[in-house]
Amino acid sequence: MKHRFVAPAIVAALSIACLVLMYYFHSPVGYIIIALCLLCLFFGYVKYINRQAENERKQLLESVQRTAAATLGHHRHDWMNDLQILYGYIQLGKYDKLAGCVERIKEGMVADSKISRLGIPSLVFYLHSFREMNGSVQLEVCVQEDLQLGNLLTAEDAEQFTEAIISTIRAYQFTGRSSWGDVLQLKLSLCREGGEVLAIFERQDKASDNVDMLKRHLDKWNSGKRVLAEQIDSNPESLRFRVACAN
Repeated sequence: MKHRFVAPAIVAALSIACLVLMYYFHSPVGYIIIALCLLCLFFGYVKYINRQAENERKQLLESVQRTAAATLGHHRHDWMNDLQILYGYIQLGKYDKLAGCVERIKEGMVADSKISRLGIPSLVFYLHSFREMNGSVQLEVCVQEDLQLGNLLTAEDAEQFTEAIISTIRAYQFTGRSSWGDVLQLKLSLCREGGEVLAIFERQDKASDNVDMLKRHLDKWNSGKRVLAEQIDSNPESLRFRVACAN
C-alpha cells in the first residue's frame, strides 16, 4: 500500500519546490517557467491518477469475472453430478429412485431462482458465488416465496442490509469453528414480516461457546444503523436483522 503514496508525495514535494523558487525569483520569465512547470506537473499527475483508476477498474472487473467463472464451474459440476446419479439409477433399473432425485434437483433450481429474484445485485452475486469464496462455511439460504428486496428497500437500506448479511457471515466464520478443519453449517432465512424485511441466521451444527463474540458484533453493528440486529432469546447463537420496508 505504501507505493500508492509515493507519486502524491513526489508531486507535493516538487510543487513546494517550485513555489519556493518562485518566491526567490523576481523576473517575469522565471515566473512563467515555474508556472509552466507547475502546469505540466498538474496535468501529469491527473494523467497518472486516471491511469491508476483505469488499472484498478480492470483489476476489479477481472476479479469479478474470475469469481463468476468459478461460480459457473461449480454449478456445472453440480449438474454433472446430478446427471451422473440419474444415469446411474437408469442403468441399474432403479426407477423408483428417479422421482426423488429429480425432486431434489428441482428444489435446488427453485432455491437458486428465489435468490436471483431478490433484486439486490450485490447480494445476489454474493450468495450465488458463496461456495467459491467461502469453503469453511456451508450456507443454506431460504428465501420467502416471491420476495423481491429491490422493490421493498431503498438503495441505501439495500446496501446496508447486504453489508449486514456479509459481515455477519464473516463473524460466524471467525467465531463458529472449534478447530481449523471444521465446516460451519449456517442457515440464512430471508423473509418479510409485516412492514419489515428480516434476515435470520441459525447455526445448524453443534454450537460453539462464542456467544460473547457475536454479541460484540451486534453491539458494533447497531451503532447508528437503520438495519437493526438482535440475538434470538431461544438461541443465543442465532441472530436476526430487520429493516423497515420503504414500500
